[in-house]
Amino acid sequence: MKDDIWARNEIESPCVKICVIHREAGICVGCYRSLSEIGSWSTITSDERRRIMADLSSRATSLVKRRGGRAARLDRREG
Repeated sequence: MKDDIWARNEIESPCVKICVIHREAGICVGCYRSLSEIGSWSTITSDERRRIMADLSSRATSLVKRRGGRAARLDRREG
């Protein structure tokens, strides 16, 4: 039995709740959307959201990942 009363029409979203904007790239390090995309997400069409989501994986490679933080930098200086 399907309960249609509790069915919700959620807006699809790539959000992973790691909301930090990369300073140089200008995109979220969690979902890879720009600030303007995040801000307009609830008002754009489903087709536009899907188009953006299809492009997100290519944006991930544009971010430089940290490699170990402060401890790793100190180890590299000493080594």
